[in-house]
Amino acid sequence: MKIIGIDLSGPANHKDTVLTVFKQNQSELIFEGMMKHGSDHDVISAIFEASLEDDVVIGIDAPLSYQDGGGDRPQDKSIRQIIKSYGLSGSSIMPPTLTKMVYLTLRGISLTRRIQSMQSEHSIRIVEVHPGAAIGTRIESTKIQHALLYKKELQSRKVILEWLRTKKLVNLPDQLVDTSHEIDACAAALAAWYWIDETKKPTWCWSETSQEHPYEFCC
Repeated sequence: MKIIGIDLSGPANHKDTVLTVFKQNQSELIFEGMMKHGSDHDVISAIFEASLEDDVVIGIDAPLSYQDGGGDRPQDKSIRQIIKSYGLSGSSIMPPTLTKMVYLTLRGISLTRRIQSMQSEHSIRIVEVHPGAAIGTRIESTKIQHALLYKKELQSRKVILEWLRTKKLVNLPDQLVDTSHEIDACAAALAAWYWIDETKKPTWCWSETSQEHPYEFCC
């Protein structure tokens, strides 16, 4: 199985979109490659190529639906409470229709619908993820400050990278610390792995789906 983690940015900001590809090998995720500065075409092409080889599970860090009428979805309220209980910042969970989020939401919805329309011999499954929560709800309490600082601090990204290696993500290159987007793409894959693997369990998962909110959300 291929596990893909995507740290998605808005449609006009390709430079901050990073996609990582992993191969599941029993109890490990083996890093196979990374795509930076991803356009919609780049993302779709990378997923299609992976689907030619194996079943694919994709963890996407972006809202994949919105609440009719605006504001939080129920799952936004739930995960905000969870991460605050771990000492993380609840402000990282923003309503999908907030002005600074709405274009990211639009891109997430558009991409997932295009992915679903792919014709492939292998299955493709999608889950919405929150990489910061995937890190912060699992990392040791003595290192929680790095889960709060890694988006701005290089040293914290180095700590998070070493921690990811302890979570059985194998062959991670040192260059992943260049920006937080590479770290987040790996953490997105980690969350998707814990979601799909029957021997594992997400820290938190919103499994209620509907036509309005078709994807599960986990960390």
